[in-house]
Amino acid sequence: MRYLFMDLKHIRNFSIIAHIDHGKSTLADRMLEITHTIEARKMRDQVLDSMELERERGITIKMQPVRMQYGDYVLNLIDTPGHVDFSYEVSRALKAVEGSILLVDCTQGVQAQTLTTLAMARDGGKEKAKQIIPVLSKIDSPLARVNEVKHEVIKLLNCNEEEILLVSGRTGEGVENLLQEVIKRMPAPTTTYKGDNVLRALVFDFKYSNHKGVVVFVRVLDGSAKRGDNLIFSVSGEKFTSLEVGTFSPEETPRGSLSSGEIGYIVTGVKKPGTASVGDTITMVKNPLPPYEGYMRALPVVWASVFPEDADDFATLKLSLGKLRLSDSAFSYEEESSGSLGRGFRCGFLGMLHLEIITERLKREFDLNLVITTPSIIYDVLYKNGKKATIYSPYFFPDDSNIEKVFEPWVDVKIITPAQYLGGIMQQLFDHEAEVGETENFGDSRSAIAVKMPLRELYRNFFDELKSISSGYGSISYEIADWREANVTRLDILVADEVVPAFSKVISKRRVEEEAEKAVEKLSKILPRQMFTLKIQGKALGRIISSHTLSGMKKDVTQHMYGGDITRKMKLREKQKKGKKKMKERGRVNIPQEVFLKMMSRP
Repeated sequence: MRYLFMDLKHIRNFSIIAHIDHGKSTLADRMLEITHTIEARKMRDQVLDSMELERERGITIKMQPVRMQYGDYVLNLIDTPGHVDFSYEVSRALKAVEGSILLVDCTQGVQAQTLTTLAMARDGGKEKAKQIIPVLSKIDSPLARVNEVKHEVIKLLNCNEEEILLVSGRTGEGVENLLQEVIKRMPAPTTTYKGDNVLRALVFDFKYSNHKGVVVFVRVLDGSAKRGDNLIFSVSGEKFTSLEVGTFSPEETPRGSLSSGEIGYIVTGVKKPGTASVGDTITMVKNPLPPYEGYMRALPVVWASVFPEDADDFATLKLSLGKLRLSDSAFSYEEESSGSLGRGFRCGFLGMLHLEIITERLKREFDLNLVITTPSIIYDVLYKNGKKATIYSPYFFPDDSNIEKVFEPWVDVKIITPAQYLGGIMQQLFDHEAEVGETENFGDSRSAIAVKMPLRELYRNFFDELKSISSGYGSISYEIADWREANVTRLDILVADEVVPAFSKVISKRRVEEEAEKAVEKLSKILPRQMFTLKIQGKALGRIISSHTLSGMKKDVTQHMYGGDITRKMKLREKQKKGKKKMKERGRVNIPQEVFLKMMSRP
C-alpha cells in the first residue's frame, strides 16, 4: 500500500472542457502524438472520437478517457462532450479528475456553454476547488483574436495574463508546454481510505459488449481492484465478479490491477439493463465503503414515441432498445400502443441532439425503419375532477374541456452574442414567451443575457433561429429551473378524418392557428396523392382550424373508346364515380416513412 500512495505523486488526472467545436479532440490528438501513446502509422484525426456519428458530425458524443506516459508521469485525460445535452455526464467526468483545461477558441471567444462547463468544473462540493488551466486554441488561424479573447478569459477567471497558455491543435504549437504546465499546476490525486481489500471507484461512463457484458469506466478513489474481486454497485445493488481490469491507451489494455488515483475500466460480465449508471460507486462486497456523494440519475427532458414501420419488427426494436440502454443509461423507454401506429415505445431523452443520436443509431446499427412522433416535453395536468396526471405524449394530452390547470417546466437560459444582434434576439425572445433578466457587457462588443422561458419554446426551433439571427455568433446554455402554469392545448392533424398520433403536438394557445396552418400546408405538399380525394385538417380547441383538400389521382376510363353512343361513356364514368365514393368511405391512407421524417424535420 505504501508503494501505491507514493505513486500518486506521479499521476495527473484532468479533462478538457470547452464549448462545442472549440477543438478539444484536435488538441487531444496532438497530446497523443507528443506522448507517443499512439504509433504514428495508426494516427488519424479525431482519434478519440470512435463512433461513426462523431466523425461525421465533427463533435464528441461519448466521453473518452486515455492514459498517456510523459516522462515519469502518468497523465489520465478524459475528453468530454461539449453539447449542452450531455451536461450531466460531463459533471460526473469532472468529479473523476483533479482539474481541467478550459479551452477557448480564440476565433470565437468565450461562449455560453463555456460558462456552464466552467461552473461544473469549479464545483467541488466539500472538496477543494478544482484547478483550471485557461488555454486559447486555434492561435494559427488568420481570424484569431488573441488579445481580445485573453481579456475575456481574464475577466471570466479573474486570473493573470501570464497564466493563459496559447496552443494550436492543428500545428501542435504550444502543446508540449501545456503538458508540462499540467504536471506543474494540476494537483496529484489523494486517497481517503487506506488498507487491504478496500475499493471505492466512481463510475463516470460505461459501454456494452456482446461478449464481456457491461464495461464500466472508473476513477479509483480508494484502494485497488483486480481480476476476480467480488464487487457491488452501491446504487443498483448488483453484485458481480471482476472479469478484467485495465487502462485506456486509448484502446482497452488489460493490467494486473487498478490502484488508487488511476483511471481505467472494469469488465463486469453483467448483461442486465439498468445495472450500471453514471455517478454510481463500485466497492467490495465484503468490505463496502460509503458511495461517492452527489449521485443522481439523469432525468429525460424530451419525450418521443418510436414505432417500427413494419409491425413484424417490434421484437427487433425492443431488443435493440435494450442493447442501447445497456450502454446509455441516460435514455429511458417503456412500451405503449397506438390505434393507427400499432405497438411501440415511449422514449425519454436528454435533449434534441440525444434524440437524434439514439434514433440514428437504431437505424444504422440495427437496420430498422422507424416512425418517430413529434418530440414533446412532459406536462403535469390537473383535471376538473381533481385527478392529477403526468403527460408524456401529446396524443394522450386531454381535451380542454377536462382540464383545470396545466403545469410545464421552465429553464434558465444564458445567451452570449455580439451587441449588434441584440435587437433581433429581443424580438425572438418575445416570440418565444421569454422573460428577459439582466444584460451585461461581456468582453469587447459582446453581451450576456439572462433569460427565463418555457422548455417547450426552447425546443421550438429556438437554437436554429438564434444562430440565424446572430449570423452564427450567438451561443446558448440552459438548465432546468421551476414549474409554472401553462396556457397550452393539443393540436391534432387529421388525414381522411382520422387522427395521426405521430403528428399531434402540444402548443401555446396563442399560436394554435398559425401552427395548424403550417402543419396542414406542409403535409399537403409532401403526402403522396391517393386514389381518392381526401382532406387534411388541423383540429384544436374542439374545432377544425385549418383544412386542405388533396385531390385524388384521376384516370380517363373512356380513353379507349372511339365514337359510339355517349351513354356508354356516361355509364363508365358513373361506375368510376361510385368506385371512388366507395373507396373514400372504406379506404385507408398509407403514410410512407419519409413523410413522417419530413414532418419531423425543421423548415
